Amino acid sequence: LVVDSLRYWVKQMHVDGFRFDLAPALARSASGAVDMHGSFLATLGEDSALRGVKLIAEPWDVGAGGYQVGRFPAQWSEWNDRYRNCVRDFWRGRSDGVRELAYRLTGSSDLYRRPTASVNFVTAHDGFTLRDLVSYDSKHNDANGEDNRDGEENNRSWNCGVEGPGTPEIEELRRRQSRNFLTTLLLSAGVPMLLAGDELRRTQHGNNNAYCHDNELSYVDWPDSVEVQDLTEWTAALLRLRQTWPTSRQPVFHDGRQLPGRDGVRDLAWFGADGLELSEPQWYEATRQTLGMYVAGLPSAGSYLLWLHAGGTAGEVRLPAGAWGLAYDVLLDTTLERPEAGGRGLRPGTMMPITPHSAVLLRCHHHYSAAGEAT
Repeated sequence: LVVDSLRYWVKQMHVDGFRFDLAPALARSASGAVDMHGSFLATLGEDSALRGVKLIAEPWDVGAGGYQVGRFPAQWSEWNDRYRNCVRDFWRGRSDGVRELAYRLTGSSDLYRRPTASVNFVTAHDGFTLRDLVSYDSKHNDANGEDNRDGEENNRSWNCGVEGPGTPEIEELRRRQSRNFLTTLLLSAGVPMLLAGDELRRTQHGNNNAYCHDNELSYVDWPDSVEVQDLTEWTAALLRLRQTWPTSRQPVFHDGRQLPGRDGVRDLAWFGADGLELSEPQWYEATRQTLGMYVAGLPSAGSYLLWLHAGGTAGEVRLPAGAWGLAYDVLLDTTLERPEAGGRGLRPGTMMPITPHSAVLLRCHHHYSAAGEAT
């Protein structure tokens, strides 16, 4: 019956993909064990009408052995909760260094066979909205009628100093944190999933389990405020960047291989605030809160340097010297409310100030034009 229904949706309604809630439940055998070679999953992979559609798994259920992240067949993509948890922890200053973050930014090669198998997300229909993620440390589900017992307890959230509405300074930090999350999500390798309304600063006032509400708490509104317009434009700018930046949409993992004709430049490199590539011991420093990700492609695709700084104090980062770039242009800085370009033609070795809790994206230039401009 399920397979017949899927065929109907594909053939008659021209649906091109499906997301399966608690997907391991569909792979359980008569004994209750999860079997990724079972009849239902095998049928989806063999059926002529279903072979080419997008199949997305929520790769866990509530049964024994139900956590199956990274184990679904090749045709599938999966919600990546390891991405969600890691990125949340990093931006709230509770990560154990930056080693896992590097995996998540580049498609989670430790979990998946290809970057597009990872559906990256920070928020979903379950849990806090993005605005609530940066405004509440605890869930506030009293309106659900279960004495606040329902909903996830471990939200990995940070309220930026006070629970609920805050001072202008706290609200500014929360908006910056929202931009940090969106920038990280939309510039990571893999498939980004954006919760509807996050770009509109939608709030459920700390309720992380609003499924039972058919009212303003769960509706998506389009308020006409400057703050909403700014975040919507930020989101649109990031999506435009992603569309024109092939290195964020690569079908295979970057692996640090040298690029031909680029004087030792590799397709992926990692830098510390001193402008030097991270050493092996530095990857295991639990207190490290600043990471520079350098991603290079063909000359036509350009090279980019993304700085992420989760520390609570201002600092400086040194722009890498040598073949990594002849000059750098600031494309985005999450310190700014709107997606405006910053300094242009910054020289290698320049010490660039970086704001607490912020991200900066730069484009790297490798050639000079006849007019002497970096291109």
